[in-house]
Amino acid sequence: MITSKQRAYLRSLAHSIEPNIYVGKLGLTPNVIRQADEYLGVHELIKGSVQQNIELPASEAATTIADALQAEIVQVIGRKFVLYRRNPEEPKIELPR
Repeated sequence: MITSKQRAYLRSLAHSIEPNIYVGKLGLTPNVIRQADEYLGVHELIKGSVQQNIELPASEAATTIADALQAEIVQVIGRKFVLYRRNPEEPKIELPR
């Protein structure tokens, strides 16, 4: 579980990155989950976007992906979401205490 201070720090890091994961008209396919898993394993922090042509809320997409990958939801705004999962072997992001 991350603290509010750590969440704020992760939000500041995610602010400048473009979405890496796109949830399209097919919804949350296994391919989307796999891409998110691979990207989290390398980068620890991802930004996702839910396309406008589907009715899946970004909060639901973020929750589903986070639950499937044991990740933390950092932020959900509009159709975008940010997820974090620490890499236990090679951590890249140093969280504040």
